[in-house]
Amino acid sequence: MPATLVALAAAAALNTAIVTTDRAVLRASPRDSAPQQAQLWQGEVLEVRGERLDFLQVWDPARERGGYVKATQVRRSALTAAEAPELLAVLRFLREAPGAESLGIAVAAAYLQAAPAETLRGADGAEALDALGTLADRLARSASEGAAAGRQATLTAHLEVAGRYGVKFASHEHDGRMRICYDGDAFRRVLTLPATPQQKANAALALTQPECIDPALQPLQRHELNAWRAEVLERVDTTGLPAHVKHRVALRRAAVWSTLAYERARLAETGSGAAAERALGELASVRPGELTDDDQAAYHDAAIRVNASRWAAVPAVPGVAAGTRPAVLTRPGQPGETCVLLVDAKHDAANPLARRCTYALVWPQSASVNREGTAVALAVQPMEGWRELWLLRQQGRQWAIDVLPPASLQPGAGYAEFAGWVPGGQQVLVAREARGEGKYRRSYEVVSLASLATQRQAGEPGALGPFQRWQDAEWKRMSVAVR
Repeated sequence: MPATLVALAAAAALNTAIVTTDRAVLRASPRDSAPQQAQLWQGEVLEVRGERLDFLQVWDPARERGGYVKATQVRRSALTAAEAPELLAVLRFLREAPGAESLGIAVAAAYLQAAPAETLRGADGAEALDALGTLADRLARSASEGAAAGRQATLTAHLEVAGRYGVKFASHEHDGRMRICYDGDAFRRVLTLPATPQQKANAALALTQPECIDPALQPLQRHELNAWRAEVLERVDTTGLPAHVKHRVALRRAAVWSTLAYERARLAETGSGAAAERALGELASVRPGELTDDDQAAYHDAAIRVNASRWAAVPAVPGVAAGTRPAVLTRPGQPGETCVLLVDAKHDAANPLARRCTYALVWPQSASVNREGTAVALAVQPMEGWRELWLLRQQGRQWAIDVLPPASLQPGAGYAEFAGWVPGGQQVLVAREARGEGKYRRSYEVVSLASLATQRQAGEPGALGPFQRWQDAEWKRMSVAVR
């Protein structure tokens, strides 16, 4: 990253010192009792002008002032090619040292300045950039997690130090919290170098974090970004990767491809079905027993998102009313709207049994009619990763259309889906799973068609007799709710 190392380049000929401790003091003279000029943080770079006693006389380019600093609080470097292997060794250690991110970023920058160009284009250059990206990403995560007040001041200073080396961060709101994200420049460079599969996997996972997508992006911009995320993940060769890393890549791919399935269908693009099938395949390749504890949340989140968009993998067929049994048709409404029409042999699209319009994505291929012909279940997806269940119910001579959401939460990720009809026309089986507002829940329910109240529920379908006897065969075959 030569363009980001102006300060180091200018200091190279004069000898450079990197501050190694937090709250190091820049003093006016080489005495512990001398007035304090500034407080320094690990990773800051200084130009060495001379030595006095156990102090170094330095120039601080960031503050444009000189002074003296304890020689034990800095690491001196000439930034020569001969010193590059030693700097890389230090960087390897700091990469695995939480809390020393800004210092590690400074050492990475020093190595990139000192190493010859041909070295930077090889495996050592990829390793250094991988370490730089890892340190920057970890620093952003630490700053996002809301450390205690005393630690927050240190993290803010470390972010400022990293910024002086050209490391850029952005802030986004995610699930009601501010998230600081690294822009990923070093990781992008790793993907262009002869990096190891592990390094490319690290880079791809860091670059495709869903928490770092700008919520202000317009739909087309978001679609282009998700297509790019899928392309980045495709560059990772998972052959030979440790099982848990391979599964992390598969989970991220599943989540991204499920999003593309929804977006392609929403934009009336081709390939929605292929994207949904890819998402289902990636999720199916994951073995839950080989996941780490830290990956469990990502596994459930990917499963929710894949299941929310899985109807894209099923070809749509025109609804046809057979006798007195109802069928679902869709027609365009106002710009951007889809209208759901319930028809039968006596009620056509011009005079439907029921009608409701929505800006959500309607999956007509999901429509299921109960044996009595008095209720219809329909999957409707208002946003990526969030699918609702519409129940069309006959009440006397009229039909009503009601919505069962995945949960009574601010929409995050979730689905509510039809799982089977209980004979008698009084009950429907529903599976729900949702994550949002810091909560996660999965349940299987027996719902009354008269009141839509949950009459019985359990955390496993086998715990409910109606689920054992009446669950829909197609639901059991296609859904990932049971896993």
